[in-house]
Amino acid sequence: MPREKIILACETCKNRNYFTSKNKRTHPERVEWKKYCPRCNVHRVHKETK
Repeated sequence: MPREKIILACETCKNRNYFTSKNKRTHPERVEWKKYCPRCNVHRVHKETK
């Protein structure tokens, strides 16, 4: 199964806010998405963590 679970963390406050999955075969690099951070109360860049 090529899909793996990943955790997205806010780049500013380092809070782990989102859990999702991605296809490791088509996107082997780490993802960056602009998502809402409830701790910062604004939209910020969230990066994939280990």
